Amino acid sequence: MNKISSILARKGTSAVSVSPDTTVIEALRLMAARNIGSVMVLDNGQYIGIMSERDYSRKVALYEKNSANTKVSEIMSTDLPSVTPEDTIETCMQIMSQQNVRYMPVFENGVLSGIISMSDVVRETIIMQKETINHLQNYIRNV
Repeated sequence: MNKISSILARKGTSAVSVSPDTTVIEALRLMAARNIGSVMVLDNGQYIGIMSERDYSRKVALYEKNSANTKVSEIMSTDLPSVTPEDTIETCMQIMSQQNVRYMPVFENGVLSGIISMSDVVRETIIMQKETINHLQNYIRNV
């Protein structure tokens, strides 16, 4: 069973981050420039939350707040579950599905290691399935 560490090895452990005082519009511009759906929110290097496109749409756009004046700290999600690099991808997928989250921070010994998205989990699952199919095809050819 593949682990979260395999996703981090493939995508890297550096996560795009902003400070809690960053305006929402600045965070959105950064997300658009990097083609990502969320940013980690770090205060003096310490993880305090994640701001996602969902946070923007539900907490700014829906309530007609001004994204140029609203701080990331006002809309970020702080109660997300987390995983470790040693957790299985299946466990991560189960938590994401049960709690209806698209992003999860990864911590190793209490230190932020990266972020996992539902897309990362799906991509890794597809890779694992392709590897299984290849192994089965090779087995059948060699029987």
